[in-house]
Amino acid sequence: MIAVCACPTGIAHTYMAQAALEKVAMARGHDIKIETQGAMGIENELSPRDVEEAHIVIFAVGVNVEGEERFNGKPSITVEVGKAIENPMAVIERAEKKGEQV
Repeated sequence: MIAVCACPTGIAHTYMAQAALEKVAMARGHDIKIETQGAMGIENELSPRDVEEAHIVIFAVGVNVEGEERFNGKPSITVEVGKAIENPMAVIERAEKKGEQV
């Protein structure tokens, strides 16, 4: 499971979404890598191998994703950053279901 988190200002909400998704995904037994995009640029950039091996991509974003073409052909879900912070369990469950359909 991989994700990209990005909010319009790219400060607090980006990292809050990252932390929330990591916590729930790991609690549910998933490996997850999360790239953040924001005021500091791209951090924890997902490698081509990360993308290739992922079963699902979560976009928890409020802005356009830089380099989104890297994920073409991958099953994905998109949610607002706030939803990932408020209810990360629902986001991870949605990603699990989408990932199982592939």
